[in-house]
Amino acid sequence: MSGRFKKHLSVALICALFFLLGAFVADQTTAPALTREIVASAEKLIGLNFSDAKRDSMIDGLKDHLTNYQNIRKVALPNSIPPAITLNPIPVGMKFEMARKPFVMSKPGKVTVPANFEDLAFYSVGQLAELVKSQKVTSEQLTTMYLNRLKKYGPKLECVITITEDLAMKQAKAADAEIAAGKYRGPLHGIPCGVKDLLSAKRYKTTWGSVPFKDQVIDEDATVVKKLREAGAVLIAKLAVGELAWGDVWFGGRTRNPWNYKQGSSGSSAGSASATSAGLVAFSIGTETWGSIVSPSTRCGTTGLRPTYGRVSRTGAMALAWSMDKIGPICRTVEDCALVFNAIYGPDGKDQTLHDMPFNYNPKIDLSGLKVGYLKDDFDSVKTNKANNDSSFAVLNRLGAKLISISLPKLPISDLSIILSAEAGAAFDDLTRSGKDDLLVRQIKNAWPNSFRESRFIPAVEYIQANRVRYLAIQEMGKLMSQVDVIVAPPFDGDNSLLTNLTGNPCVVVPNGFSKEGTPTSITFLGKLFDEATLLAVAKQYQDATEFHLKHPRLEE
Repeated sequence: MSGRFKKHLSVALICALFFLLGAFVADQTTAPALTREIVASAEKLIGLNFSDAKRDSMIDGLKDHLTNYQNIRKVALPNSIPPAITLNPIPVGMKFEMARKPFVMSKPGKVTVPANFEDLAFYSVGQLAELVKSQKVTSEQLTTMYLNRLKKYGPKLECVITITEDLAMKQAKAADAEIAAGKYRGPLHGIPCGVKDLLSAKRYKTTWGSVPFKDQVIDEDATVVKKLREAGAVLIAKLAVGELAWGDVWFGGRTRNPWNYKQGSSGSSAGSASATSAGLVAFSIGTETWGSIVSPSTRCGTTGLRPTYGRVSRTGAMALAWSMDKIGPICRTVEDCALVFNAIYGPDGKDQTLHDMPFNYNPKIDLSGLKVGYLKDDFDSVKTNKANNDSSFAVLNRLGAKLISISLPKLPISDLSIILSAEAGAAFDDLTRSGKDDLLVRQIKNAWPNSFRESRFIPAVEYIQANRVRYLAIQEMGKLMSQVDVIVAPPFDGDNSLLTNLTGNPCVVVPNGFSKEGTPTSITFLGKLFDEATLLAVAKQYQDATEFHLKHPRLEE
């Protein structure tokens, strides 16, 4: 979820008192003796300066606050319980198309079974669907092939946590029986896939990639898992996730980039991108809070969709930051992302952040009639792979796109990362207070255990103020998107990644070349809220005019 997480230290007054007194322990039963000197010391950490009289006046109230905190901590709050505060990403006055139109899929063309059956591992979902629907290939054959590849290449890539073989074979045989009986469910029917191990699945462990949870079983299917099952997809693996959604390191190792095994696959949807790139699954599901679909997709050369906030249910998914978490597909092609998204989006009656908006995807779009913004300042600041970006502009120009130089809102976007920090600290508060954060694999300064501790020092007032600035960002982003249809951006340079994760705008990341070292590079397309249809159609036009998504890594056993 948080691929490019950055630390920003703020300090909450009463938590600062805790630490200054050395009293922040799991079994805190007695309140520290608060004095004006302790309050004065804490003030230095939060950039305030009160008089002695004001400090004296605060002490009784601070003691009451501490009692409040201790009583609240007695309430069991599992990760699945959300706060009674929800984000509204919709700018004031913004209107949406509400008419629902049929989903239009590209014609797959002539698809044949290759002489080497294993070459199917890199076929698109659309191509595989054509073979399965016509019964030229069975789901059982595909599932067996992908399972064998998972067992063969998965250990070296360290991209798999659990292979769900028994379930997969059962689902594949059921899919073949249904298709033979004329009960075809759609393009995902019989297609093997994997999900990031933040999503629960009945009977299987849901480890969150973390030592304290490596034996955890949440005996229910996450909504996304249910929707994939209803679409006929075959779940063959739960894929590696950077521990508690950070990076590519988990309790079983470090997930590798199939293009260069010396590199990690980036994260936190590390296993999803690695396994998809390596042809170990036909497609996968990832999650993003801040870069966790975009970053590993860039590293591994996959195509990823980060949907609008409030599009895909997070029921059954680990929460990191309730107001920022999103679930989306990682695939080989843009249209594969559209096919998968079409199966998983929409309300489920449980996740109250969801909006019931249509998804009217149609790949036939004329770029000459669209306004495509590009972040000139951000592209100018790119220091590597500039030639690949210039080539991408040339492709868009040839396709007839009207490129318009634009700039993002001028707000302190990077400072708003304290929103993620505060919510993540709350999501895993029990780890910090119990001391079980010591069990996490990464114990360096720039890792979750320390970040969770730091988050305890973010004042509630500053968290709310940051969200007020976020409101301004949402309004400004709405005005900007009213001027263009999509925006082209570099994946990491500038503030576009954090900004659009905060405002909830969707993003598609596609490969746009290779570095001098032979590893993939990418470019991103940013879209209007709930307009994944246009966003994907534009990105598909670009991708179809290139061949980077058709290249595959050489794998090691």
